[in-house]
Amino acid sequence: MSKIDTIKKIEVAALSDLTVGIGQRVNVDGEEIALFKQRDGSVKAIQNSCPHKGGPLSEGIVSGEHVFCPLHDWKINVNDGQVQAPDVGCVKKYKVDVEEELVYIYL
Repeated sequence: MSKIDTIKKIEVAALSDLTVGIGQRVNVDGEEIALFKQRDGSVKAIQNSCPHKGGPLSEGIVSGEHVFCPLHDWKINVNDGQVQAPDVGCVKKYKVDVEEELVYIYL
């Protein structure tokens, strides 16, 4: 079985349940994922655990394309999961689709 055969598309939220600037935590197949609705209506999804000390990113302050970890203020880009320098690290990012006002991620 190829890697593509194992990818699952999973409904995780209604777009109307998400608010710009406020993260939302979802648990899918044992993975904690943070969802972030952007001003343009798109939705980003990243691992809900800061690479520094595991802070819940869904509870962080959101500013544009970044979320600040609520524990130690590490700044993480919600587009690519990269931590802003001088800190180093990254979190897993997930592909997201919005179809007919429903939000789907791919695992």
